[in-house]
Amino acid sequence: MFKAMIVLTRREDMTHAEFAQWWLHEHHSMAAALPKIRKAVFNEVADGFDEAGIDGVAELWFDTREDFDSAYATEIGKATAQDSLDHVSGRVRLIVSENIVVD
Repeated sequence: MFKAMIVLTRREDMTHAEFAQWWLHEHHSMAAALPKIRKAVFNEVADGFDEAGIDGVAELWFDTREDFDSAYATEIGKATAQDSLDHVSGRVRLIVSENIVVD
């Protein structure tokens, strides 16, 4: 299983609440429509606890890196990425190896 984490910082003209509204109630359906996505989790940083300036962390699972890359090469993938870029001032993609400590 392949996992990517995407760390997001809202646009400077948005409040955290506006970011959360967009991300959890508008953008989520675009991410869910990515081809071959297996699982998506959007972790909203609690308002007032964004000390690092981070508003959310998305976790996206695919079977392979190739599935991830090809999903973002599609029209829905390009639109999803653009929608994100239109609403954030910072976006960092992390390709991670998940190590479960307690399950």
